[in-house]
Amino acid sequence: MEIPITFLGTGQAIPTSRRNHTSILLQYKSENILVDCGEGTQRQFRKAGLNPCNLTRILITHWHGDHILGIPGLLQTLALNGYNKTLHIYGPKGTSQFLALMLKMFIFQEKLKVEVKEIDFPSSSFDKLEKKGKVLETSDFIIEAFPMQHGAPCLAYSFKEKDKIRIDKKKLEKLKLPNSPLIHQLQQGKDIEFQGKKIKAKDITYEEKGKKITFILDTGINKEMLKASENADLLICESTFLDDSDEGKELARDYKHLTAKQSAETAKQADCKKLILTHLSQRYENKEKLILAEAKKIFKDTIIAEDLMRFKV
Repeated sequence: MEIPITFLGTGQAIPTSRRNHTSILLQYKSENILVDCGEGTQRQFRKAGLNPCNLTRILITHWHGDHILGIPGLLQTLALNGYNKTLHIYGPKGTSQFLALMLKMFIFQEKLKVEVKEIDFPSSSFDKLEKKGKVLETSDFIIEAFPMQHGAPCLAYSFKEKDKIRIDKKKLEKLKLPNSPLIHQLQQGKDIEFQGKKIKAKDITYEEKGKKITFILDTGINKEMLKASENADLLICESTFLDDSDEGKELARDYKHLTAKQSAETAKQADCKKLILTHLSQRYENKEKLILAEAKKIFKDTIIAEDLMRFKV
Protein backbone atom coordinates (compact mmCIF):
# COMPACT_ATOMS: atom_id res chain seq x y z
CA MET A 1 0.00 0.00 0.00
CA GLU A 2 1.07 3.57 -0.62
CA ILE A 3 2.09 5.75 2.33
CA PRO A 4 1.09 9.44 1.92
CA ILE A 5 3.45 12.15 3.17
CA THR A 6 2.30 15.80 3.43
CA PHE A 7 4.85 18.58 3.91
CA LEU A 8 3.05 21.11 6.10
CA GLY A 9 6.13 23.28 6.59
CA THR A 10 9.50 23.26 4.85
CA GLY A 11 11.32 26.36 6.09
CA GLN A 12 14.17 26.94 8.52
CA ALA A 13 14.23 28.99 11.74
CA ILE A 14 12.81 32.09 10.07
CA PRO A 15 9.68 31.40 7.98
CA THR A 16 9.08 33.06 4.63
CA SER A 17 5.97 33.91 2.63
CA ARG A 18 6.34 30.54 0.89
CA ARG A 19 7.70 28.33 3.63
CA ASN A 20 6.17 27.68 7.04
CA HIS A 21 8.12 26.25 9.97
CA THR A 22 8.93 22.54 9.81
CA SER A 23 6.17 19.95 10.09
CA ILE A 24 5.56 16.72 8.16
CA LEU A 25 2.59 14.34 8.31
CA LEU A 26 2.85 10.61 7.60
CA GLN A 27 -0.40 8.67 7.16
CA TYR A 28 -0.52 4.89 7.49
CA LYS A 29 -3.81 3.01 7.87
CA SER A 30 -5.40 4.50 11.01
CA GLU A 31 -2.18 6.25 12.05
CA ASN A 32 -1.55 9.95 11.45
CA ILE A 33 1.99 10.69 12.62
CA LEU A 34 3.25 14.27 12.77
CA VAL A 35 7.00 14.86 12.69
CA ASP A 36 7.67 18.20 14.42
CA CYS A 37 5.09 20.95 14.84
CA GLY A 38 6.39 24.38 13.91
CA GLU A 39 4.43 27.58 14.45
CA GLY A 40 1.31 27.70 12.29
CA THR A 41 1.08 23.95 11.74
CA GLN A 42 -2.60 23.73 12.60
CA ARG A 43 -3.44 26.29 9.88
CA GLN A 44 -1.36 24.28 7.44
CA PHE A 45 -3.57 21.28 8.26
CA ARG A 46 -6.60 23.31 7.17
CA LYS A 47 -4.92 24.55 4.00
CA ALA A 48 -4.03 20.96 3.12
CA GLY A 49 -7.63 19.83 3.71
CA LEU A 50 -6.57 17.59 6.59
CA ASN A 51 -8.31 17.11 9.93
CA PRO A 52 -5.89 17.51 12.87
CA CYS A 53 -8.28 15.49 15.04
CA ASN A 54 -7.10 12.39 13.17
CA LEU A 55 -3.65 12.75 14.71
CA THR A 56 -2.39 9.76 16.69
CA ARG A 57 1.28 10.60 17.38
CA ILE A 58 3.76 13.46 17.33
CA LEU A 59 7.49 12.79 16.91
CA ILE A 60 9.57 15.73 18.13
CA THR A 61 13.11 15.87 16.80
CA HIS A 62 14.26 18.59 19.23
CA TRP A 63 12.99 21.57 21.21
CA HIS A 64 14.16 24.51 19.12
CA GLY A 65 11.29 26.93 18.60
CA ASP A 66 10.84 26.49 14.86
CA HIS A 67 10.09 22.80 15.42
CA ILE A 68 7.69 22.96 18.39
CA LEU A 69 5.97 26.37 18.73
CA GLY A 70 2.87 25.07 16.96
CA ILE A 71 2.17 22.53 19.71
CA PRO A 72 0.14 24.70 22.16
CA GLY A 73 -2.34 25.90 19.56
CA LEU A 74 -2.67 22.46 18.03
CA LEU A 75 -3.38 20.84 21.40
CA GLN A 76 -5.98 23.46 22.31
CA THR A 77 -7.71 22.99 18.96
CA LEU A 78 -7.83 19.24 19.54
CA ALA A 79 -9.30 19.73 23.00
CA LEU A 80 -11.94 22.21 21.83
CA ASN A 81 -12.96 19.84 19.04
CA GLY A 82 -13.59 16.94 21.42
CA TYR A 83 -10.51 14.91 20.56
CA ASN A 84 -11.23 11.60 22.31
CA LYS A 85 -8.08 9.59 21.62
CA THR A 86 -4.84 9.49 23.56
CA LEU A 87 -2.23 11.60 21.78
CA HIS A 88 1.19 9.98 22.03
CA ILE A 89 4.12 12.40 21.97
CA TYR A 90 7.72 11.24 21.59
CA GLY A 91 10.83 13.34 21.93
CA PRO A 92 14.34 13.64 23.38
CA LYS A 93 15.17 13.87 27.06
CA GLY A 94 13.39 16.85 28.64
CA THR A 95 10.25 16.58 26.50
CA SER A 96 7.91 16.07 29.49
CA GLN A 97 9.30 19.13 31.28
CA PHE A 98 9.27 21.36 28.20
CA LEU A 99 5.71 20.38 27.31
CA ALA A 100 4.49 21.06 30.85
CA LEU A 101 6.16 24.48 30.87
CA MET A 102 4.68 25.32 27.48
CA LEU A 103 1.14 24.55 28.63
CA LYS A 104 1.57 26.66 31.78
CA MET A 105 2.05 29.81 29.71
CA PHE A 106 -1.67 30.18 29.00
CA ILE A 107 -5.03 28.96 30.31
CA PHE A 108 -5.52 25.65 28.57
CA GLN A 109 -9.20 25.03 27.89
CA GLU A 110 -10.93 21.66 28.12
CA LYS A 111 -9.17 18.35 28.73
CA LEU A 112 -6.88 16.34 26.54
CA LYS A 113 -5.29 12.96 27.21
CA VAL A 114 -1.60 13.04 26.31
CA GLU A 115 1.09 10.44 26.93
CA VAL A 116 4.75 11.44 26.61
CA LYS A 117 7.67 9.11 25.98
CA GLU A 118 11.18 10.49 26.30
CA ILE A 119 13.96 8.91 24.27
CA ASP A 120 17.25 9.23 26.09
CA PHE A 121 20.49 8.02 24.58
CA PRO A 122 23.05 7.45 27.36
CA SER A 123 25.85 7.08 24.83
CA SER A 124 26.64 8.54 21.43
CA SER A 125 27.42 5.00 20.25
CA PHE A 126 24.35 3.56 18.60
CA ASP A 127 25.70 0.03 18.89
CA LYS A 128 25.47 0.17 22.68
CA LEU A 129 21.81 1.17 22.76
CA GLU A 130 19.25 -1.33 23.97
CA LYS A 131 16.90 -2.45 21.16
CA LYS A 132 18.77 -0.14 18.79
CA GLY A 133 16.68 2.92 19.59
CA LYS A 134 13.27 1.33 19.04
CA VAL A 135 10.55 3.80 20.05
CA LEU A 136 7.42 1.90 19.10
CA GLU A 137 6.44 -1.44 17.60
CA THR A 138 2.98 -2.44 16.36
CA SER A 139 1.84 -5.41 14.30
CA ASP A 140 2.39 -3.31 11.15
CA PHE A 141 5.40 -1.05 11.72
CA ILE A 142 8.35 -0.01 13.86
CA ILE A 143 9.55 3.51 14.68
CA GLU A 144 13.21 3.91 15.57
CA ALA A 145 15.08 6.95 16.88
CA PHE A 146 18.71 7.89 16.29
CA PRO A 147 20.79 10.50 18.16
CA MET A 148 21.80 13.49 16.05
CA GLN A 149 24.31 16.30 16.66
CA HIS A 150 22.73 19.71 17.08
CA GLY A 151 22.62 22.59 19.56
CA ALA A 152 20.08 20.68 21.67
CA PRO A 153 19.29 17.00 22.29
CA CYS A 154 18.10 15.93 18.86
CA LEU A 155 16.73 12.82 17.15
CA ALA A 156 16.19 11.44 13.69
CA TYR A 157 13.35 8.96 13.14
CA SER A 158 12.76 6.02 10.84
CA PHE A 159 9.31 4.59 10.10
CA LYS A 160 9.70 0.95 9.03
CA GLU A 161 6.75 -0.98 7.66
CA LYS A 162 7.04 -4.68 8.45
CA ASP A 163 7.44 -7.23 5.67
CA LYS A 164 4.21 -9.06 4.85
CA ILE A 165 3.38 -12.47 3.48
CA ARG A 166 1.04 -12.14 0.50
CA ILE A 167 -0.95 -14.89 -1.21
CA ASP A 168 -0.68 -15.33 -4.96
CA LYS A 169 -4.33 -14.87 -5.97
CA LYS A 170 -4.04 -16.87 -9.20
CA LYS A 171 -2.58 -19.87 -7.37
CA LEU A 172 -5.25 -19.54 -4.70
CA GLU A 173 -8.02 -19.63 -7.32
CA LYS A 174 -6.65 -22.86 -8.80
CA LEU A 175 -6.78 -24.52 -5.39
CA LYS A 176 -10.42 -23.45 -4.96
CA LEU A 177 -9.92 -22.79 -1.26
CA PRO A 178 -13.03 -21.44 0.50
CA ASN A 179 -12.90 -18.16 2.40
CA SER A 180 -11.98 -19.65 5.76
CA PRO A 181 -9.35 -19.58 8.54
CA LEU A 182 -7.18 -21.72 6.27
CA ILE A 183 -6.31 -18.64 4.21
CA HIS A 184 -5.28 -16.76 7.34
CA GLN A 185 -2.98 -19.63 8.29
CA LEU A 186 -1.31 -19.44 4.89
CA GLN A 187 -0.80 -15.68 5.38
CA GLN A 188 0.98 -16.51 8.61
CA GLY A 189 3.34 -18.80 6.70
CA LYS A 190 1.75 -22.00 8.02
CA ASP A 191 1.19 -25.11 5.92
CA ILE A 192 -2.39 -26.43 5.75
CA GLU A 193 -4.36 -29.49 4.69
CA PHE A 194 -7.31 -29.22 2.30
CA GLN A 195 -9.31 -32.10 0.87
CA GLY A 196 -6.67 -34.57 2.03
CA LYS A 197 -3.78 -32.66 0.41
CA LYS A 198 -1.01 -30.78 2.15
CA ILE A 199 -0.54 -27.23 0.86
CA LYS A 200 2.76 -25.58 1.67
CA ALA A 201 2.56 -21.87 2.39
CA LYS A 202 5.81 -21.18 0.55
CA ASP A 203 4.33 -22.58 -2.66
CA ILE A 204 1.51 -20.04 -2.95
CA THR A 205 2.81 -17.05 -1.00
CA TYR A 206 5.47 -14.42 -1.47
CA GLU A 207 7.09 -11.81 0.78
CA GLU A 208 6.28 -8.16 0.21
CA LYS A 209 9.04 -5.94 1.58
CA GLY A 210 7.92 -3.18 3.90
CA LYS A 211 8.73 0.44 3.14
CA LYS A 212 11.11 2.62 5.12
CA ILE A 213 10.92 6.39 5.51
CA THR A 214 13.61 8.32 7.39
CA PHE A 215 13.35 11.85 8.77
CA ILE A 216 16.58 13.75 9.46
CA LEU A 217 15.76 17.31 10.51
CA ASP A 218 18.43 19.59 12.03
CA THR A 219 21.83 18.03 12.56
CA GLY A 220 25.47 18.36 11.81
CA ILE A 221 27.03 15.58 9.77
CA ASN A 222 27.42 12.39 11.85
CA LYS A 223 27.71 8.63 11.44
CA GLU A 224 24.23 7.94 12.84
CA MET A 225 22.71 9.48 9.71
CA LEU A 226 23.81 6.49 7.65
CA LYS A 227 22.40 4.04 10.17
CA ALA A 228 19.09 5.88 10.28
CA SER A 229 18.69 6.08 6.51
CA GLU A 230 20.18 2.75 5.43
CA ASN A 231 18.17 1.32 2.49
CA ALA A 232 15.36 3.84 2.98
CA ASP A 233 12.72 4.05 0.29
CA LEU A 234 12.57 7.75 1.09
CA LEU A 235 15.00 9.97 2.99
CA ILE A 236 13.57 13.33 4.05
CA CYS A 237 16.57 15.40 5.03
CA GLU A 238 17.36 18.94 6.06
CA SER A 239 19.36 20.98 3.58
CA THR A 240 19.86 24.33 5.23
CA PHE A 241 22.94 25.56 3.36
CA LEU A 242 24.91 25.22 0.13
CA ASP A 243 28.32 23.62 0.10
CA ASP A 244 29.59 25.68 -2.85
CA SER A 245 31.33 28.32 -0.74
CA ASP A 246 33.46 28.57 2.39
CA GLU A 247 30.67 30.61 3.99
CA GLY A 248 28.05 27.87 3.47
CA LYS A 249 30.37 25.18 4.81
CA GLU A 250 31.25 27.27 7.86
CA LEU A 251 27.62 28.10 8.60
CA ALA A 252 26.68 24.41 8.39
CA ARG A 253 29.55 23.46 10.67
CA ASP A 254 29.03 26.27 13.19
CA TYR A 255 25.25 25.85 13.49
CA LYS A 256 25.32 22.05 13.17
CA HIS A 257 23.27 21.84 9.99
CA LEU A 258 23.71 20.10 6.66
CA THR A 259 24.52 21.30 3.19
CA ALA A 260 22.71 19.97 0.11
CA LYS A 261 25.90 18.09 -0.80
CA GLN A 262 26.09 16.37 2.59
CA SER A 263 22.43 15.34 2.42
CA ALA A 264 22.92 13.88 -1.06
CA GLU A 265 26.09 12.05 -0.01
CA THR A 266 24.16 10.51 2.87
CA ALA A 267 21.39 9.32 0.55
CA LYS A 268 23.93 7.80 -1.84
CA GLN A 269 26.06 6.11 0.81
CA ALA A 270 22.98 4.74 2.61
CA ASP A 271 21.60 3.34 -0.66
CA CYS A 272 18.32 5.27 -0.43
CA LYS A 273 15.85 5.19 -3.31
CA LYS A 274 14.63 8.81 -3.11
CA LEU A 275 15.74 12.03 -1.39
CA ILE A 276 13.52 14.99 -0.53
CA LEU A 277 15.28 18.10 0.77
CA THR A 278 13.55 20.35 3.29
CA HIS A 279 14.31 22.89 6.06
CA LEU A 280 15.64 25.47 3.58
CA SER A 281 17.19 28.72 4.81
CA GLN A 282 15.47 32.00 3.93
CA ARG A 283 18.69 33.08 2.18
CA TYR A 284 17.79 30.68 -0.65
CA GLU A 285 14.23 31.93 -1.15
CA ASN A 286 13.54 31.68 -4.90
CA LYS A 287 17.02 30.18 -5.35
CA GLU A 288 16.10 26.58 -4.58
CA LYS A 289 17.44 25.49 -7.96
CA LEU A 290 20.96 26.00 -6.61
CA ILE A 291 20.28 23.58 -3.76
CA LEU A 292 18.68 21.04 -6.07
CA ALA A 293 21.53 21.23 -8.58
CA GLU A 294 24.16 20.69 -5.87
CA ALA A 295 22.35 17.62 -4.56
CA LYS A 296 21.55 16.09 -7.96
CA LYS A 297 25.22 16.07 -8.93
CA ILE A 298 25.63 13.37 -6.30
CA PHE A 299 22.17 11.80 -5.98
CA LYS A 300 19.98 12.16 -9.05
CA ASP A 301 16.65 11.09 -7.56
CA THR A 302 16.31 14.25 -5.46
CA ILE A 303 13.50 16.80 -5.23
CA ILE A 304 12.88 19.92 -3.14
CA ALA A 305 9.94 19.93 -0.74
CA GLU A 306 7.36 22.72 -0.96
CA ASP A 307 4.74 23.65 1.61
CA LEU A 308 1.57 21.53 1.25
CA MET A 309 3.32 19.18 -1.20
CA ARG A 310 2.03 15.61 -1.11
CA PHE A 311 4.18 12.59 -1.90
CA LYS A 312 3.36 8.87 -1.80
CA VAL A 313 5.93 6.21 -1.00
